[in-house]
Amino acid sequence: MYQSYYKSPIGEIKIEANEKQIVAIEFTDCKPIVDKPNEITKSCEKQLEEYFLGKRKIFDVFLNLVGTEFQKKVWNEVYKIPYGKTVSYKEIAKNIENEKAIRAVGTAIAKNPVAIIVPCHRVIGSNGSMTGYAYGIDKKVALLKLEKSHFEV
Repeated sequence: MYQSYYKSPIGEIKIEANEKQIVAIEFTDCKPIVDKPNEITKSCEKQLEEYFLGKRKIFDVFLNLVGTEFQKKVWNEVYKIPYGKTVSYKEIAKNIENEKAIRAVGTAIAKNPVAIIVPCHRVIGSNGSMTGYAYGIDKKVALLKLEKSHFEV
């Protein structure tokens, strides 16, 4: 397993990869202990930097998402949310043809192993509220604010 760290404007991000794919991206409070990058993690770092500068709206990395079939279905739907847009948990449930699974969708989103690239920060409450984010509402708001500031109509 390879890992590297990217110091973003809103906190340290740990990137993990195997030889071919990103397996995890997460905000961390821990200082980097061992930095063992490969070309995959280095490319992801560069793309994250471009994202935070407002120069990248779509990521070009291969992902290895490990989870249940339901989780993968939810994550794939979340992955489709365009930069600068938001959708509700209810809309995700509806889009995966399981409208009553709103809570299960929320649970799956909370277990998203690849923050930012699978943009779970773009999922909000039906009433527009900033509900749940594994790394804290402040990071969710900061990511949405960043995207709104670089969003082109």
